[in-house]
Amino acid sequence: MTPELVIYIGREAVYTVLLISGPLLIGSILIGLTISIFQATTQIQEQTLTFVPKIVAIFVMIVVLGPWMLNILIAFTQNLFTIMTRLGS
Repeated sequence: MTPELVIYIGREAVYTVLLISGPLLIGSILIGLTISIFQATTQIQEQTLTFVPKIVAIFVMIVVLGPWMLNILIAFTQNLFTIMTRLGS
């Protein structure tokens, strides 16, 4: 196993994690920002108000984006298995 291969696998792993978690994080940030603006305009300073909408939004996004995220993970895993079979020969 060469250092270049290890760096390639690590880079692909980080890219896959960012690709899968990115939409969830962006959605959570947008929901949080919207609720923060709402809290600032209405002067409601309840700290727990942001948690429930964020959890619901992330759950909905996982349901909607789940097949896409699963396809990304399957492609990454298949790529890893392909690399592992080449290492054995």
